[in-house]
Amino acid sequence: MSVAERSTRTPASEAPTLLCGWGRTSHSWCDVRVPRGPEDVLERLQSRAGASVIARGAGRSYGDAAQNERGTVLDMNGLTSIVSIDEAAGVVTAQAGCTVAQLMDALAPHGLTLPVVPGTRFVTLGGAIASDIHGKNHHCDGAFARHVLRMKMCTPAQGLLEVSPQSDPELFSATLGGMGLTGVVLEASVRTIALGRAAVAVDIDRTDSLAETLELLAAREQQRFSVAWLDLLAEAKRAGRAIVTHADLIADRGEPRPARALASDPAVRVPSWFPGALLHPRVVRSLSAARWRAAPRRARGRVEALGKYFFPLDGVADWNRAYGSAGLVQYQFVVPDARLEVLVRAIELLRARGLPVYLAVCKRMGAASGGPLSFPIPGWTLALDLPARCAGLREALDDLDEIIAVAGGRVYLSKDARMRPEALRAMYPELARFEECRARVDPGELLQSDLARRLALCAANS
Repeated sequence: MSVAERSTRTPASEAPTLLCGWGRTSHSWCDVRVPRGPEDVLERLQSRAGASVIARGAGRSYGDAAQNERGTVLDMNGLTSIVSIDEAAGVVTAQAGCTVAQLMDALAPHGLTLPVVPGTRFVTLGGAIASDIHGKNHHCDGAFARHVLRMKMCTPAQGLLEVSPQSDPELFSATLGGMGLTGVVLEASVRTIALGRAAVAVDIDRTDSLAETLELLAAREQQRFSVAWLDLLAEAKRAGRAIVTHADLIADRGEPRPARALASDPAVRVPSWFPGALLHPRVVRSLSAARWRAAPRRARGRVEALGKYFFPLDGVADWNRAYGSAGLVQYQFVVPDARLEVLVRAIELLRARGLPVYLAVCKRMGAASGGPLSFPIPGWTLALDLPARCAGLREALDDLDEIIAVAGGRVYLSKDARMRPEALRAMYPELARFEECRARVDPGELLQSDLARRLALCAANS
């Protein structure tokens, strides 16, 4: 069994388990425990053994946020119950281990769906809160934080408690985007929206250059969802050509409600032995060009299933294995609206240093709504997938960190596997507020992760 498989399955024994993130670049031997209820979590957080603890969901963070070298990892996949669906109020309450897919399928017969979803349906509810996920509709609906009503969680200092914006606004805010460092979320209540026909009407535009792509994204915000896939491996004048989509949910016209929102699980799977050398820049360049040419120059109102539009990469299971044992780095950043030139500069820097971007997605972002470590701010976000084996990659990303921080932007912690502490402090101006809240609920710094130690958000492992 591969590292990637071990990193996303419930372990069968209490022996140390080798964990990694979705990028498969950073690995840790951890003591994995599977809590069956709040009492198990409370016992672990109040244990006098002194071992540090972090919660883990589906293992879809790209870096080291949900692993804890020589410490304890609480695998929350044992807590997957949907507690209630209040159709009249439009609220779903579920345990932290429920995935986006489970929630969407459970809500569909009630004519409801989640208001915000990320790029994969396999993220858990607890992970969505810890990362304050955002989707293709951030410019309209904000991030996940805007839709969470209350949470049941466990903190080292205060034990089991229910947290809401009214009961403890600072802890509530700090937990949304707090990377699991303020407590273990057990359950949450989230607002929903109308599902309609469980499909989207998509407008498609194929652009010929980066300038055309950005102009199109800047001009259109009438629809709820928008995103651009960019071809950054094309020759210089065409680099940044894209397939831009704008979409809306299709309204219900009296059709029977669907039994589920998403199609069955993908039948295609990348094998564990897949050699990363096959994913060569020349191959990816050809595939990207073919994808761009296959898209219509202009199409309006094309009906697509929810899964195809929101979760295109989920169509291939374990697609991260295609990068080979060295893994991949996803670098996602956001810059303010007035600093769009920084996004262009980032692309130019990577091309100048010969670093191949295998996947690039660009979106607009609206107002911030999460806590002090929440990623979204108004502006432009660009997510880039690069092979981790590329020489000079980390040095280039360090340089980009500095450029982005100076521009008032930031890097998404859920995607990060290599940022330095000084970059974090330059990007997140409310970090002191987060640290004050953390000191109140976890004065002994029991809650730790590899990411937290790497970024000096906590002391060394006890």
